[in-house]
Amino acid sequence: MYEIDKRLLEREKAGDPIAVAVVGAGQMGTEIISQIGEMKGMEVYVVVDLSFERAAAGYASSRKKADVVRTNDLAEAEAAVAAGRRIATTDYRLATRLTAVAAVVDATGQAEMGATVSLDAFDHKKHVVMMNVECDVTIGPVLHRFAENAGVVYSWAAGDEPAAILELHRFANALGFEIVAAGKGKNNPLNYASTPDTERAKAEARNMNARMLCEFVDGSKTAVEMAAVSNATGLVPDVRGMHGARSSVADLTRVFVPKAEGGVLGRRGVVDFAIGVHPGVFVIVTTDNPRIRDGLVQRDMGNGPYYTLYRPYHLCSIEVPLTIAQCVLYGESSGHAAGGLVSECIAITKKALKPGDVLDGIGEFCYRGSIETAAVARAERLLPLGLAKGCVVTTEVPEGTPLTYDMVEPAKETVLLQLRRIQDQLYA
Repeated sequence: MYEIDKRLLEREKAGDPIAVAVVGAGQMGTEIISQIGEMKGMEVYVVVDLSFERAAAGYASSRKKADVVRTNDLAEAEAAVAAGRRIATTDYRLATRLTAVAAVVDATGQAEMGATVSLDAFDHKKHVVMMNVECDVTIGPVLHRFAENAGVVYSWAAGDEPAAILELHRFANALGFEIVAAGKGKNNPLNYASTPDTERAKAEARNMNARMLCEFVDGSKTAVEMAAVSNATGLVPDVRGMHGARSSVADLTRVFVPKAEGGVLGRRGVVDFAIGVHPGVFVIVTTDNPRIRDGLVQRDMGNGPYYTLYRPYHLCSIEVPLTIAQCVLYGESSGHAAGGLVSECIAITKKALKPGDVLDGIGEFCYRGSIETAAVARAERLLPLGLAKGCVVTTEVPEGTPLTYDMVEPAKETVLLQLRRIQDQLYA
């Protein structure tokens, strides 16, 4: 780990904290604001949400009590910040354009909003921390390219499972291990037919949004997260949708290994998920060096030939400030697509659709997310999950069918769709 704590203390003593803007003051955004309130050398200057009330409320749990100005006027916001005040706004452009802000966190969960915020942030030389993985798996490569061209960093968020997995992957890769599989645990039951209606009671009991819970239960979130890992590492899904085998931590090296050795995998170098291992993330590695194998036995890693690297936690938004510091202090990311897409998140219908139907959002009633290699997705013209919302169905589509570009028309031109077209051209 970098000496982030020392560098932040230096910023605190110099009266020069890293200035952060948070777009989206829901559960995740508010936790980020609260965690930054515990830290030295970093402060939230701008909070954006759909209403001034929600934006201002984002500051409420922070120990760093601020005099909050509610405004959508950039000049007024600049003057307020110069006077030591903080901003609550409904206009994302105050987050991306305020002079003092060094990094913008997208905590909206809306792919279109992530695209819009990122472009404006890059144009004004702000780092972007993307908690919006749905946006990343749709246009992450082109956003990374634009960030590089602007001289800033585009990064996943520490604490999210993709970044936690990549942390283990980087460790293993740097040491020269062969990586057999990388994955996450899943604690929610997997129900491809899940809808907000089937999850509503459970969501209310957990004080969650029913759509958000559905996104986890129907497998969409897992597909999104593992596609992000695939795009950063080059690992691929072994089969469409991955295996999702049941396992304990102790059994990971017996399950996520080749079939010839008793596991479920048809090949090495895959992304997958395990039911029963939550909340941890894992990487399965191997080596053919006898001396290293002996050393791993001596360190209680098992008798091999496969070994589990396991991180038993991921703290979601609570860890995000570490990525902010990494971007600003060191110019590095916690993760991003390494080039073009390796895997694609695709949309599979939950019910039969007919011409004229308008597709709803991820975690709702029309479709669920799955994962396929990008090469297959291109060959079959499969519709990216992130582009599905708002599309109009043009033909009869049976339940359980992967949606294709030929089955729908986009409802309108969006920034997200335009960026996806640019990305497809760049990495054709």
